[in-house]
Amino acid sequence: MKVEDIEAFVAVIRSESLSRAAQELGLTQPILTRRIQGFESELGIALFDRQTKPLRPTTLGQRLYDPCRSVLQAVETVRDLAASDLPPTGGLRLGLTQGLGELTLLSVLAELRGLWPELEPQVSTGWSAQLAERIGLGELDAAAVFQGRGKVLPRHVEGRVLRSTRLVVLGRKGQWTKRSYRLADCSEAGWVLNPDGCGFRAGLQRALAEKGLLLRVRLDTYSRDLQMESVVNGLGLGLMPEPLFERSGFSDRLDIIPVSDFKPAVDLWLVHGKIPARLQAPVDAFADSMLRLLQGPAKVSAAA
Repeated sequence: MKVEDIEAFVAVIRSESLSRAAQELGLTQPILTRRIQGFESELGIALFDRQTKPLRPTTLGQRLYDPCRSVLQAVETVRDLAASDLPPTGGLRLGLTQGLGELTLLSVLAELRGLWPELEPQVSTGWSAQLAERIGLGELDAAAVFQGRGKVLPRHVEGRVLRSTRLVVLGRKGQWTKRSYRLADCSEAGWVLNPDGCGFRAGLQRALAEKGLLLRVRLDTYSRDLQMESVVNGLGLGLMPEPLFERSGFSDRLDIIPVSDFKPAVDLWLVHGKIPARLQAPVDAFADSMLRLLQGPAKVSAAA
């Protein structure tokens, strides 16, 4: 009985899809199918009902799912114990939410390579929801993401809050001098935001819609610096997690606008799947590095 055949069987049931299971395991679909067929041949039973869409396990296949998961967990434990005293080597697949990458990526990579020269970190950037989904699919080992307070993690994703903070509305320095504003006061100025897919943008749009206000986007761009330069130039208002603004170097040219009816709280999370023992220390170092970078001295603006 081959461990890889058991792994294929468990992955298909977990993902409820041959194509997603193949992607999760880094296999082509024909190879995955051959592994499932090999497992069925060795057991002498049908594990899946081929007449259903999506593919569903037979009654006996469903009964075997938990025991097979236990076998894989035992095998992983043996591998982890064998590797626990070895220095981290090989690939470490990390994710950084949009905006964090610009601020932290090079420093994080330099620190990891300095600590473990044989480690090969691979970094992806994207929206928080996309990165968490990729963790669940086994495509990433860990990611640092901003999420709205109270947001539930996807299936097969674990995590912990690294820092609690807030989203802030940003305006041109000296232009917004009142002690308090409402979203209705800000609406006409328009917004400089991340493109569609950003959870923060979606939250702002919902808040505006609840008050009968339109989301007027003057510019959408992935670049954090371009967003803030555009706000400095009066193109619109910005929206950003406070730590990113504090470390941006724009605090001398932008003000945080106190908006009484829009105060979204967000958390910086470390999200991950099951971390192999050999990668636990690098993942912990990744989280520590993110915290240090977001709590350290603010950058000095190049124009200061």
